[in-house]
Amino acid sequence: MLITGGSRGIGASCAEHAAKAGYDVCFSYASNPGAADLVKAACEQHGARAASTRADVSSEDDVIALFDFCESELGAPDVFVNNAGVLGQQGELRDFTAERIAWTVNVNVTGALLCMREAARRMSTDRGGAGGSIINVSSKASTLGSPFEYVDYAASKGAIDSATIGLSKELGAVGVRVNCVRPGPIHTDIHASGGEPDRIARVSAGIPMGRGGEPAEVASLILWLAGDEASYVSGALIDVAGGR
Repeated sequence: MLITGGSRGIGASCAEHAAKAGYDVCFSYASNPGAADLVKAACEQHGARAASTRADVSSEDDVIALFDFCESELGAPDVFVNNAGVLGQQGELRDFTAERIAWTVNVNVTGALLCMREAARRMSTDRGGAGGSIINVSSKASTLGSPFEYVDYAASKGAIDSATIGLSKELGAVGVRVNCVRPGPIHTDIHASGGEPDRIARVSAGIPMGRGGEPAEVASLILWLAGDEASYVSGALIDVAGGR
């Protein structure tokens, strides 16, 4: 399993769940090699082979190098989890700069599409691949719009939803399933990136289940989508948002 953004949050939980399930795990990180080392060690404690490397997914060269690295260290991935993403400071769209919007789109849209492209090229049976599963990590924000917080982020995740549907149809006949999970408020440090570390406490009243989710609850769904039990599931957008 190859995971982008695997050194923290949902990506890190996914890496550990994959290792427990018997996968070897390769993952990228953006800027924290120490955190990556901890995740790698945790995977190895479960008996998995694990490898990590720094990658900026908005860079085509980095994306190609990431997939090459995975193949050289562990072999071609059977599962690709498209998880890396960024979130800017809370605010209103009318106050966002062009630089902030471009940064969000470059990582969350261009980067995710480049990663999907590379996974599709290498997995497709008509191009010499062995088939596989692509799982995109979107957000419930894609359906809610995140007004007064992160309209640019929500829009970028809407693009991931659309790409999931389109790519699943392109690859359905060549051995690759493409699905998407859409987490709601999950207890990770991405909220601190947006300027409100305790955001989940504030929004919990609006969640039917009355609480935020845990990274493991998202990772468990990703592992199910990756496996044979989901062999007829493709093009699905599945919310993990407590009913929100």
